[in-house]
Amino acid sequence: MAIKALINPVTPFAQNAPIIFCTETMKCAFVDPGGDAEKLLQIAKNNNLIPEKILLTHGHADHAGAAMEISEILNIKIEGPHKEDKFLLDSLESQGQMFGMMARDCEPHFWLEDGDKVSLGNEMLDVIFTPGHTPGHIVFYNSGSKLALVGDVIFKGSIGRTDLPRGNHQDLINSISKKLWPLGQEITFICGHGPNSTFGEERRSNPFVSDTALN
Repeated sequence: MAIKALINPVTPFAQNAPIIFCTETMKCAFVDPGGDAEKLLQIAKNNNLIPEKILLTHGHADHAGAAMEISEILNIKIEGPHKEDKFLLDSLESQGQMFGMMARDCEPHFWLEDGDKVSLGNEMLDVIFTPGHTPGHIVFYNSGSKLALVGDVIFKGSIGRTDLPRGNHQDLINSISKKLWPLGQEITFICGHGPNSTFGEERRSNPFVSDTALN
């Protein structure tokens, strides 16, 4: 595999904050660092990884609350999500206060659009715009590793909530069925909460978006 991931639950929400890295260069990206910055930094150090950037799938506090802190400590840039999530990143501190967790408002260095490509060491990640859970949600996909980082779009046996500000259930279903399923059934995904799965397994068994459920 050209890209590998270390999956690290953070915050009281047990949010998966993967550290993904290029196996050739050992350059890494912190994906959705929602909190516990010191823990994430130590994991990168213990594995001899070279921090290159921070990647955000969307603007909820449990996914982005520690992004600014890590960015400042390491002097690395924040890329993503789509600009439609600006209202969420502008309110991270207040989101955190509601849920009893530390979070800082965040201004990404780069907003990302559908079809963009993000580099990591010698590898590239495709950016896929997947609104529904939030209006600016994106997914990062590396075809060589058959790996997708899907944030809160889809989970093993479930899908993302759409009852939060500017969530949209039909948009979410469209994002999954029209943007993710065409990538292939063999794709493994790392989601924002809980265990990994594959698109093929979810097409067979997910009660919300299986082929049977959608037909």
